Amino acid sequence: MRAVHPGAFPGAFPDADSAAVRAALGAARRALATGDVPVGAVVVGPSGEVVASACNAREATNDPTAHAEVLALRSASAALGSWRLDGCTLAVTLEPCTMCAGAVVLARVARVVFGAWDPKAGAAGSTRDVLRDVRLNHRVEVVGGVLEQECGALLRDFFEPHRG
Repeated sequence: MRAVHPGAFPGAFPDADSAAVRAALGAARRALATGDVPVGAVVVGPSGEVVASACNAREATNDPTAHAEVLALRSASAALGSWRLDGCTLAVTLEPCTMCAGAVVLARVARVVFGAWDPKAGAAGSTRDVLRDVRLNHRVEVVGGVLEQECGALLRDFFEPHRG
């Protein structure tokens, strides 16, 4: 079940959501220096301030769990002094995978805002919906498709040379 902001149509997302995804795009571009897939994430605190930013670092660290979302959640928890990220928003350039969605639920993040949908591995409405699964102890508000074209273009440009 895909979700967009209530009443939204393409390009009509709140300024704060667009700004957060734009910040995540900036983080995603940092991954290009290490050959990592350019996915970026930022955690926005309850007061609207960016408390953490990260990009994919699997290649840079040889760590299969070094997804931008997980790294941003770890950094935000350290900055805020709590593993509970109540009231925080995670903005990411690509729909979170199952691992990252699970981490978001466990961290009690209030909202996830993302750019490009991931029809192969997305767990925020594409292949499954971990973030809003009623069987779990926490559900997350999901806003997808924010700056979708820009986020998707960054990924397409990265993968183009790798395709046969």
